[in-house]
Amino acid sequence: MRYTSQTPRTVVPSGITDPVERARAELSAALAAIEHKANLPARASEKLEAGAVKARAFADREPGLALAAAVGVAVAVGAAIWGVARLIAR
Repeated sequence: MRYTSQTPRTVVPSGITDPVERARAELSAALAAIEHKANLPARASEKLEAGAVKARAFADREPGLALAAAVGVAVAVGAAIWGVARLIAR
């Protein structure tokens, strides 16, 4: 069985008439779907990459707001670290 670049591995190709071959294709598709769902590092990388692309696009469109957002995040992280350090120091 061959998958084209347009057909995801999790899709059973149509046109299979042999029941054994169809069962194999369904099993292969199910295993590919499970593999994709269970591969958390790859899924996290995909999400991070998508987020980075969106952030870059936002920064290109609205550089002032992007700078303000970055400063806000830095202040929030700094405040959280300061708060944790203060709690530990007590």
